Amino acid sequence: MSKLFSKQNKSVFLAPLNSNNPVLIQVLGICSALAVTTQLKPAIVMGLAVTVITAFSNVIISIIRNTIPTRIRIIVQLVVVAALVTIVNQILKAFVYDVSVELSVYVGLIITNCILMGRLEAFASYNSPWPSFLDGIANGLGYAYILIAVGGVRELFGRGSLLGYQIIPDSVYDFGYINNGMMSMPAMAMILCGIVIWVHRAYFYKD
Repeated sequence: MSKLFSKQNKSVFLAPLNSNNPVLIQVLGICSALAVTTQLKPAIVMGLAVTVITAFSNVIISIIRNTIPTRIRIIVQLVVVAALVTIVNQILKAFVYDVSVELSVYVGLIITNCILMGRLEAFASYNSPWPSFLDGIANGLGYAYILIAVGGVRELFGRGSLLGYQIIPDSVYDFGYINNGMMSMPAMAMILCGIVIWVHRAYFYKD
């Protein structure tokens, strides 16, 4: 049990959440951050989908890493990811169809997500299943909480609601408050991501 939660494994799990966050530090996965964060719900679903797929694809590639010929390793990785994406996509259609429709092609594009493919190539291909699982979970969560933060801000100020429930009361609108229509534009997602990255680096990299 102590080996499962060793200092090295803790570092593998914690680094992507902060000091090596795939969005804040590596600036990866920005495209989907622009597309699926107009509301909080699709941002949550997309973040969870990427987390699950990254974790389990890492495990699978780690298990078979020594049997994959070097020349076709990328093809094998894509096949594994495509199978997991198909499974997740069908689950979304079965249980949260409205969100699945809203996410549209972006679920399918997880196959080419640079965060996911990067972890398969840089980590899972060289490490055992448990650290690879932790790495996949952590990188997925590191990506997800940025999406959730941006999605929450965009829905709150763009629609006055969160998860479809009105948060800003009618009395505020009676005083002349107007929802910010710019929040629905991809450019605003880029601006918000930039602000989050700026604040994070200003706080954690003061030297």
